[in-house]
Amino acid sequence: MYPIELTAPMAAELNNIGFESLTSADAVENVLEAQEGTTLVVVNSVCGCAAANARPGVRYSLSGEKRPEKLVTVFAGVDKDAVNKAREYMLPYPPSSPAIALFKDGRLVHFLERHHIEGRSAQVIADNLQMAYERFC
Repeated sequence: MYPIELTAPMAAELNNIGFESLTSADAVENVLEAQEGTTLVVVNSVCGCAAANARPGVRYSLSGEKRPEKLVTVFAGVDKDAVNKAREYMLPYPPSSPAIALFKDGRLVHFLERHHIEGRSAQVIADNLQMAYERFC
């Protein structure tokens, strides 16, 4: 587990743009089980591709007309139970950090694994997410 002093600024990058941090399995379940509409779930991470690509890409993606109704995040290496519960909803995809999942009416409809994030620019990630928002939001 990572020390909170290390991860707090990384979590704040998403919290400052409207993401709710889910820190328990119950919180994840409450959001994803009872959810109607669209929810974006970001599995945050301390890795470089989260800092350079995933978090900025998510931020840029939210500048368009269409966007998810609910924004939530779990932090890999910090909130173990919340991350594990979120990953149950992301099956059949294997665990991935970072990862970005779009749910509509409680169903996973779009997913970016680490290999879709790593080595891609934040703008490419944003464009990918915006296409998903156009289709599902």
